[in-house]
Amino acid sequence: MTKRLTADRPDVYERHESNVRYYCRNLGLEFSHAKNATIFSSCGRTYIDMLSGCGSLNYGHNDPDMKAALVDYINSDGISLSLDFHSLAKTRFIGAFVSYILQPRGLEYKLQFTGPTGTNGVEAALKLARKATGRRNVIAFTNGFHGMSLGALGVTGNSFHRRAAGTSMADVSRVPYDGYFSDGASAAQFLDIVLADPSSGFDVPGAIILEIVQGEGGLNTASVEWLRRVREIADKYGAILIVDDIQAGCGRTGTFFSFEGTGVVPDIVVLAKSLSGFGIPMSAVLIRPELDIWAPGEHNGTFRGNNHAFVTGEVAIRKFWSDDSFEQAVFEKSRVLEMAIDDIALKVGGYSKGRGMMRGLGVPSPEIAKAIQEFSLRNGLILERCGPRDEVVKLMPPLTINMHVLKEAIGRFSDSCLSACKIN
Repeated sequence: MTKRLTADRPDVYERHESNVRYYCRNLGLEFSHAKNATIFSSCGRTYIDMLSGCGSLNYGHNDPDMKAALVDYINSDGISLSLDFHSLAKTRFIGAFVSYILQPRGLEYKLQFTGPTGTNGVEAALKLARKATGRRNVIAFTNGFHGMSLGALGVTGNSFHRRAAGTSMADVSRVPYDGYFSDGASAAQFLDIVLADPSSGFDVPGAIILEIVQGEGGLNTASVEWLRRVREIADKYGAILIVDDIQAGCGRTGTFFSFEGTGVVPDIVVLAKSLSGFGIPMSAVLIRPELDIWAPGEHNGTFRGNNHAFVTGEVAIRKFWSDDSFEQAVFEKSRVLEMAIDDIALKVGGYSKGRGMMRGLGVPSPEIAKAIQEFSLRNGLILERCGPRDEVVKLMPPLTINMHVLKEAIGRFSDSCLSACKIN
C-alpha cells in the first residue's frame, strides 16, 4: 500500500519539486479535500479559505451543481479536448454568457478562447491591440500585474518577477496608477501631458492596459474619475483600452465585471481564473467586434477548447447570474467585510484597501503582515499578502461563503492581527 504523504513528510517536495514553488512555503500544508469555504488538510485539520485560489474559486470549492454536471458530462463520454472545433459544451457556454452576462449589460463583444491561463489571455490582447493599431508601445501602470510570460511580464511592474525573465522587455511605457502620487496629483494628467509632448520620450501607444483593482499590487483601487479620464486619453490618442479582469472579474468586486457602474466600456477585456467556476483552467478575451481582425489561426493554442471548463462555466453563469440575487448577497457580505477591516485597521494602526470581496489590511511593515499571516494560519485561516513589499494582508473569501462562516473568519482574523501587533 502506498504511504500517504502528509504535511509531516515534506521531504518529497524538497527532494523532487522545483525551488520555484511559492504558496506552500508560506503555509506548509498538504490539502486533501474542500467544500465551499472550508479546506481540510491531510492531517485532518480544517481551515477557512480566505484566498480562493487567488480568485479562481469565487463560487467556492466543489460547488455541487457544477460537480454533478461535470461528472455527468465525463460519464457520458463528452468530448474533453476539441481545439477550436465546435462542441456542444462550447455552444451552451457561449449561449449562457451572451444571454446572462453580455446582453443584460448592453455589451457587444466577440469571444476569443485562448490558452487556459490569464497570462495567455493577456498575450493575445496585447498582440491584437498592436496588430489593430500598427503601434508597438503599450502603456502599463505602476504596481500592475498581468502574468509571467514575456509579453504579460513586460506590462507587469514587480521587479522581482521581471528580473527572472533574464531578457529585456521593450515597447512598454510605465506610468503612475491612480493615487500613486502622495500629494494627490493627477496620474491621468501626467499621462496626457507626456503623450502630448513630442519630446517626452513616450511613443503614442497602441494600447493602455490596467486593472481596476490591482490584485497583486496591493489592492489599489481606481477611482471612477481616473478611469473615465484614462478612457478619454485612450480615445484621444487612438489607443485600445484593455481591462485585465482576471482576478477582479466574475463577481469579485461585487459586479460581474469590475468596470460596471463606472461609465467606462473597455475595448478588450481579459477573463480567466473564476470563468470556469470550478477551478478548471480557462481564459477568454472579449473583443469589440470591429477589432476582431485576426486571420484564422493567427493566434493559436492547443488547450483553447477545454470543454470541462465550458460545462462548469455554463452552470456557474446560469446558477449565479440569471438574476440579481447573488449580486445582492455578495454586496451584503462585502459590507460586513469592509466594516470589519475598517474597524481592525483603527485598532492596529493600519489602513483598509480594496473593493467588494477583494479586501485587504495594509500595515506599517512587511514583518507585521507576515506575522498576521502566521497567526492567521494558527487560527485556521488561509490568506495571502500582496503589495510592493508584501505589506498588505489580502482577504478574498469565496463569494458563496456562508455569512456565519465569514463572521467566524473575521473574528479569527481580528484576533490574529491583535496578536501580531503585540509582538511587533
